[in-house]
Amino acid sequence: MSTATIAPATTVGAVELTVADLDRSVDYYTLAIGLKLLSRDGGVARLGSPDGLELLVLVEEPGAQPVRGHSGLFHFALLLPSQQDLARWLVHAAGARVPLSGMSDHLVSEAIYLRDPDFHGIEIYRDRPREEWPTRDGQLLMDTLPLDTDALVGSLDGGEVPPFDGMPDGTRMGHVHLHVADIPATEAFYRDVLGFDVVVRYGSDATFMSAGGYHHHIGANVWAGRGATPPPPGSAALRHATIVLPDAAERDRMAGLVADAGQDPEQVDGGVLVRDPAQNALLLASA
Repeated sequence: MSTATIAPATTVGAVELTVADLDRSVDYYTLAIGLKLLSRDGGVARLGSPDGLELLVLVEEPGAQPVRGHSGLFHFALLLPSQQDLARWLVHAAGARVPLSGMSDHLVSEAIYLRDPDFHGIEIYRDRPREEWPTRDGQLLMDTLPLDTDALVGSLDGGEVPPFDGMPDGTRMGHVHLHVADIPATEAFYRDVLGFDVVVRYGSDATFMSAGGYHHHIGANVWAGRGATPPPPGSAALRHATIVLPDAAERDRMAGLVADAGQDPEQVDGGVLVRDPAQNALLLASA
């Protein structure tokens, strides 16, 4: 096993997706989700938080088809600053009749799940304070329990809910959860090559990995306990996720570790592109 370590300040950044209809997707992400349109140039739209942090890049490919059963994105996860922010978003979703696909309490966080018009998975969540994260024998505990929506909405001061005007300042990409073909091979890359810590593992079906003691920056699972191949051309799929290193020197060190493992990292605008064993693309970028 490699002794590689990744900088504790490592985070995840913008996710880039292929969509079939850019107008439809921009409307969804601005009106339903509440992201801010930062720029649009031809078939590419960039969206983010009100304070200008880029979180999502949408690239139009007319006719792109949703995919299931392939490697790629399970969901990207937008982290809100507080429980009240998550409650306000849930009240907005109920009032705007935004379809949801699930709501869960993970002990370390509270999460709401949904899918965009191209079937890309989305999680909107808030973290509990780290001192409240449960452990047993030094091991972080996570679970999937029903979300107490009454308690969540009850966190709003006096029950007053101001008009929804989008995601709050401080919204960021909290983690990215991927579909992969094989958990041991996935850990061998993210842990042994890049240096993420494996925080929680669920048998041979799922793993959660992080830097700096977070509950997870990268989640990975296999489709119903079986392998997955990359999506075919013309799919509405993940183009890349971004791993944000503290500086250019750390970014280049990570790229060197990937090269030492036998891969040929690709220099692109914004960083260095590498791929995990399931061929999920990762942009190594510097803060």
